[in-house]
Amino acid sequence: MSSKIQVSSVRQNIQSLLKASEEKHRNFNETVELQIGLKNYDPQRDKRFSGTVKLPHIPRPRMSLCILADAADVDRAKLIELEFMTVEDLKKLNKNKKLVKKLAKKYDAFLASEALIKQIPRLLGPGLSKAGKFPSPVSHADDLEKKVNEVKSTLKFQLKKVLCLGVAIGHVQMTDDALLANTMLAINFLISLLKKNWQNVKSLHIKSTMGKPVRVY
Repeated sequence: MSSKIQVSSVRQNIQSLLKASEEKHRNFNETVELQIGLKNYDPQRDKRFSGTVKLPHIPRPRMSLCILADAADVDRAKLIELEFMTVEDLKKLNKNKKLVKKLAKKYDAFLASEALIKQIPRLLGPGLSKAGKFPSPVSHADDLEKKVNEVKSTLKFQLKKVLCLGVAIGHVQMTDDALLANTMLAINFLISLLKKNWQNVKSLHIKSTMGKPVRVY
């Protein structure tokens, strides 16, 4: 797929974003977001797309995760200081919509022991799915830490009712190489999801949390 944007110009954009962030140093690690404006797209009529792609570098190292865990995974979670909830903890929520919503808000993403995946709708109702945070399954054969990093590296594109969306693709403490790799992969994956590819793209910007948007397309 021929890209409509030059890697060299995106690299320059990234360098200027990182430089601006350095000059106005904040006390926290700013996230870098890819902001997408779409056109020739009718979310009422056209198929709403969603897709996930794994980035080469973790965009949000501080992302908060929780595993809904069976006994074996509780022990594994403790070893890597991963927050966990047991079936008992989940039962205590009593399928209370407010409490489930609060749980969904508390974490950026969830994992769940394979044995529990099927029970989650029964234990919690549809709350996690509605929040777009249904857990990723983990088997006992999986390396739990690897799985956590995989979830942290996975980017989700989901078009709802509006024609603009933003996704976290990195942070300002990354090297420009790492940020460039994430940005190009994210853009190319997004284009592949769109019905008319580049013809659906109105604009692409990258922006650090506190910085100005930098136009890349």
